[in-house]
Amino acid sequence: MANTIALVDDDRNILTSVQMALEAEGFTVRSYSDGAEALKGLSTQPADLAILDIKMPRMDGMELLGHLRKDSAMPVIFLTSKDDEVDEVLGLRMGADDYIKKPFSQRLLVERIRALLRRGELAHGTGGEAEPAIQRGELRLDPARHQCTWKGQNVDLTVTEFLLLKSLALRPGHVKSRDQLMDGAYGEHIYVDDRTIDSHVKRLRKKFKVADTDFAQIETLYGVGYRYRDT
Repeated sequence: MANTIALVDDDRNILTSVQMALEAEGFTVRSYSDGAEALKGLSTQPADLAILDIKMPRMDGMELLGHLRKDSAMPVIFLTSKDDEVDEVLGLRMGADDYIKKPFSQRLLVERIRALLRRGELAHGTGGEAEPAIQRGELRLDPARHQCTWKGQNVDLTVTEFLLLKSLALRPGHVKSRDQLMDGAYGEHIYVDDRTIDSHVKRLRKKFKVADTDFAQIETLYGVGYRYRDT
């Protein structure tokens, strides 16, 4: 069954060319020319992944992502301006899974989409035999249900956040470098910079702090990486 991609951009040329490229790769594509239109459409017809331009009239990509993250962990890729690092970091902290700078190659976009969908399968334990749940003290991760709980309270995580946390929790007490976390969350053939990993970890911590202000299980070892505290 073809994966459905929501494509949101106010540039008609990008909508047309990217939609044609994705459909040629076997994806089903639903295009929207602004965030408000996309929010309305996605509320009635959810997609498997969304590609959002940041700068749009009526409702920009940041605002749209904020609405989507209230009740959806759908993977999201941001399209950002060529030199706008502020957008990249803010987008990741708000819950985007990845970003691509304009202008971009359509082949790169297709590779990022496929990698993110594979990560979704890994996070949900649907890439093969279902994975057992992981229990680490008060933390429980259930890949089959894409469910995370802390002290019995549900913590909603994006695909990338779930995979990063799983990578750390599988070996508590062991330090994971940023490169190792990249491989665990993005796959070995996708490169992202250290700032991307740091932004995802900051958002992870923030979500757990909402559930428990004393949460301190994810430790930073400056210049080395991160580890999940061995309890």
